Amino acid sequence: MGWVEDRETLVEKLKSEGYIKSEAVEKAMLNVRRHEFIPEWQKVQAYRDVPLFIGHGQTISAPHMVAMMTENLDLEEDSKVLEIGAGSGYQAAIIAEIVTKGRIHSIERISELVDLAQWNLGRAGYKNVQVTYGEGSKGYEEESPYDRIIVTAGAPRIPSALFEQLKEGGKMLIPVGGRTYQELKLVRNKGNKMLVENLGGCMFVPLVGDDGW
Repeated sequence: MGWVEDRETLVEKLKSEGYIKSEAVEKAMLNVRRHEFIPEWQKVQAYRDVPLFIGHGQTISAPHMVAMMTENLDLEEDSKVLEIGAGSGYQAAIIAEIVTKGRIHSIERISELVDLAQWNLGRAGYKNVQVTYGEGSKGYEEESPYDRIIVTAGAPRIPSALFEQLKEGGKMLIPVGGRTYQELKLVRNKGNKMLVENLGGCMFVPLVGDDGW
């Protein structure tokens, strides 16, 4: 299959639709091989702009959502990032392409996906991503505070533990709403006050935990 050509076509589509805006995100989306983060039976759809099942009731997000979330994180090369919901590791790989001098801590509640994500990321050569088993709504206090937090599961509210782990001036992206439909919220920490901006509708699997479902 023409993986490179398919990936280039997808990236051009996302650019034309306004999801990819920066050179950094464009380069990351071109460099990360999405087909290596999905099950064998799904590979034929690797570069379609759709979410795909990765097992255990979980999905890998549609490329347009990955691009949109990455753009809005406004990452720096030395950012410390907390990801809630590792999945197969694809979103973390995109972040790692930009955060080359920082660190990404990814929390995953399904042990099989912890192993899968770590294996996928290691095979792809990303050494600055740590995947840890845990409950996402509690964050990962051991390494806090974080410059950026990205939540790849829908929550009924913004978990207080996550905001408390966000550095002053930091940003968090989180889908907030119901079990099947949410609004993507951009949360800023300004003087320990929560400023929230709505970025539009989205659909993610539910966040499970004390401050999730």
